[in-house]
Amino acid sequence: MFHELKNPPADFLDWKWEKFEPYARDLIERPLTAATVDEWLRDWSDLGDALEELFSRLNVAVTINTADEAAEARFRAALDEIYPQAMAADQQLKARLLQSGLKPARFEIPLRNYRDDAELFREENLTLLSEEQKLGLEYDQIAGKQTVEWDGKEITLTQLRPVYQETDRARREQAWRLAAGRQLADREAFNDLWVRFFKLRQQIAANAGKSDFRSYRWVQFHRHDYSPADCQTFRDAIEQVIVPLAARIYEKRRRQLGLESLRPWDLDVDPQGLPPLRPYQTIDELKQKTSAVFHAVDETLGGYFDTMIRENLLDLENRKNKAPGGYCTAFPIRQRPFIFMNAVGLHDDVQTLLHEGGHSFHVFEAASLPLGQLRGSPIEFAEVASMGMEFLAGPYLSREHGGFYSEEDARRAFNEHLERSLLFWPYMAVVDGFQHWAYTHPEEALNSAACDEAWDALWQRFMVGVDWSGLEDVRRTGWQRKLHIFQIPFYYVEYGLAQLGAGQVWRNALTDQSSAVSAYRRALALGNSVGLPQLFAAAGARFAFDAATLQSVAGLMAERLEL
Repeated sequence: MFHELKNPPADFLDWKWEKFEPYARDLIERPLTAATVDEWLRDWSDLGDALEELFSRLNVAVTINTADEAAEARFRAALDEIYPQAMAADQQLKARLLQSGLKPARFEIPLRNYRDDAELFREENLTLLSEEQKLGLEYDQIAGKQTVEWDGKEITLTQLRPVYQETDRARREQAWRLAAGRQLADREAFNDLWVRFFKLRQQIAANAGKSDFRSYRWVQFHRHDYSPADCQTFRDAIEQVIVPLAARIYEKRRRQLGLESLRPWDLDVDPQGLPPLRPYQTIDELKQKTSAVFHAVDETLGGYFDTMIRENLLDLENRKNKAPGGYCTAFPIRQRPFIFMNAVGLHDDVQTLLHEGGHSFHVFEAASLPLGQLRGSPIEFAEVASMGMEFLAGPYLSREHGGFYSEEDARRAFNEHLERSLLFWPYMAVVDGFQHWAYTHPEEALNSAACDEAWDALWQRFMVGVDWSGLEDVRRTGWQRKLHIFQIPFYYVEYGLAQLGAGQVWRNALTDQSSAVSAYRRALALGNSVGLPQLFAAAGARFAFDAATLQSVAGLMAERLEL
């Protein structure tokens, strides 16, 4: 019966719940014993894979073209008609397994997570969770429509980014202010959307018996290995270790540019007046050179990327009506990843593709695990896969390895990456701190002015060294331009923790690149079969929040940058 799910028909994306329901009912009613549990789990895995594939494909369709009304209608219909029913059925199956008392091999982590899901599950939240997904579409639509007139053409704000690297300071400022003005034009739209998101999430948490949405989210994200207090410890460590280094980076940049003060439009131009790195001319060139870099890191990983090129699993170029950002999703039936991003000819595009490539390698490496329930990964470690690849690929960016640059520019590109890695931690602390404030101060967080104030206070604590005089409105509303705050609340500290893990992988690679890559791949192949500390350890890193561990990595970066 379940074989059809592994080879779905051509009309698969138009399936309604009644197509999936017989499979769910079979699993709910089938005897579950020690003798039958293995087959039962395999069939449940096949059903889960089919549903994940469906929603992944529908999500890809609406993000590659936010103006595609048919794709949006199909996605919204699935959210209305399939998503709540699928979640309810999935919860019944989790409850069945928990009630059976059976403990399948390697299933300790999934069982723990199922207990979390059972704790949170409420029937009345199903439609609310579906509504939350729809609000996420609204965010993409608002941002996706943001265009400006520049050099006689209508372009997206992402397409304006190369101008920030130009040596003409007046032109950089003009472009920056134009983009900022266009973003501020949507200030009220984002405020309204935020209030709707926030009230909805408060209701979801209350329905689940949680005091606030942060408590709900902690259980939903299965965060057993750290607490909100650990996040505070990490932010404090960033303030102690990284903020002084960031101040030195900005001061060095100010001196090199010969400026009285560093302004927001001075952060992307080369401080020594060198022309911007332009790594490729065409998207095909971006693909081919990235393939060469991955092959230099590891032949198997390079082969995975070639498969993605061959099977058209990459949508890389920026265009109007394309959703912002970048992601890697999985098509589990095909056991393939899909990478989405917005390339405009910058070195950032190379970094993004290396990053999302790391996620895609996670999908490939974990595909050998027998069950979908084991193939996922805690998001804190999923980001080690992506950020770790940015570091592991660093030595191979030059043309000598088939990459993008001369040896000198390759060193410049990697040093830029180290700088940005250091500068990221304070920004991460702002985003993370804002969300902890918002969801523990719910009445204040419904007031957009209070949100602006809270964001600004965190910004001035962590983001030192840049002069925002006269631009306070842009600075204060920065939270509106971070899609994670709207669409994926509390999903940001993972990047900071993962970067610390990835930095440790890099530290190991400085001694033995081959061994570091091997450990990285072994860790990816573990999927969701062990906990976070064990995953980090398998990759050769320590899962930690303290200043000493942070200093051990940041110190190496600072030494390389001669800070």
